[in-house]
Amino acid sequence: MIAQETKKALNGVRILDMTHVQSGPSCTQILAWLGADVIKVELPGRGDITRQQLRDVPDADSLYFAMLNGNKRSLTLNTKTPQGKEIFTKLIRECDVLVENFGPGVLDRQGFPWEKIHELNPQMIYASIKGFGPGQYADAKAYEPVAQAMGGSMSTTGMEDGPPLVTGAQIGDSGTGIHSVAAILAALYQRDVHTGEGQRVVCTMQDSVLNLCRVKMRDQQRLERGPLREYPNQTFNGVVPRSGNASGGGHPGSALRCAPGGPNDYVYLIIQPQVWEPLCKEMGRPELITDPKYATPEARVPILDEVFGIIETWTQKYGKYEVLERCNALDIPCGPVLAMKELLEDESLRARGMIAEVKHPQRGTYFTVGCPLVLSDSPVDYRRAPLLGEHNEELLKELMGYDAAQVESLRAEGVI
Repeated sequence: MIAQETKKALNGVRILDMTHVQSGPSCTQILAWLGADVIKVELPGRGDITRQQLRDVPDADSLYFAMLNGNKRSLTLNTKTPQGKEIFTKLIRECDVLVENFGPGVLDRQGFPWEKIHELNPQMIYASIKGFGPGQYADAKAYEPVAQAMGGSMSTTGMEDGPPLVTGAQIGDSGTGIHSVAAILAALYQRDVHTGEGQRVVCTMQDSVLNLCRVKMRDQQRLERGPLREYPNQTFNGVVPRSGNASGGGHPGSALRCAPGGPNDYVYLIIQPQVWEPLCKEMGRPELITDPKYATPEARVPILDEVFGIIETWTQKYGKYEVLERCNALDIPCGPVLAMKELLEDESLRARGMIAEVKHPQRGTYFTVGCPLVLSDSPVDYRRAPLLGEHNEELLKELMGYDAAQVESLRAEGVI
């Protein structure tokens, strides 16, 4: 008996992927991992600009492209030509979702505004990823650091006496991508369960970063009623400050040095009230449990630098993994600072597919960050990113009934 292939969550959903660089491709890759048929439309001869960016293997698609476009099919198409517009029109009719992250008005100027797309396919969901929503910044260009700057992240990241800092997490690009996944899935549900029609979906980078900074917006409003006691800062001047490695939550936390003292030999440790006593015993400092200077959270907050200095004297005796082991045994929240090399080689991440190995005909084997959305009945099969135009003939025959001669003619005329 032949085993049937496991149906994925989004099997039967076809995505017209008009995205490039990171924010859009990160969205459509997750949809592909969940089982959607994602057709990536690219310019003939060049494709997504990231194919060439930051190359580490000559004449091969970059890791930048490969790690954002797995499980997709590539169709090259010049939508500015009459035949290209005709093919694009057919694609709109054959797909469930169109995703784009062009500058404002690009598809409109090519003759495909939302109204036209909705007329061609009333069931299509048209999803756009933009830098900003309507208003004074609507036409401004947005890149990752710009989104972090204008979404509230940079003003609250860094040391108190230092400049605003960009975080290494791509909360503007990939952060907006995952917000877009949620919006598209909601629109598909509304169409299939409630209305029978598609709709416009818009996610912006500024909005997504701001959503991820909501606790800082919380703190800005709390400032109206006095200083933020959980922050180590002494002055606020009416705005949420940069507070270094303070936790920003209800309990103090800090990054503490460990042996042997390398750049990532740190643990992040949080002091909850109930862990103070076992921590003091573990450190060999039981006298701190009853010392009025340290005994209560209220006493410790004004002298957090001193408190964490005492704890750091202890953590520096051990490697970060041993500190983790000792803290876990006492239910003390603690995590080692893991370098990218450590994460890439992490056995548990590899075992569950969060670091996935992929084979590629141009560059050999590479690793990609896996799907963070884990569904028990929709396992992810990681396939490589497509070569430029790799599926031209397959898609044109499958979706539009073109024969080999017609496909070759389109190629010769520069349409594909």
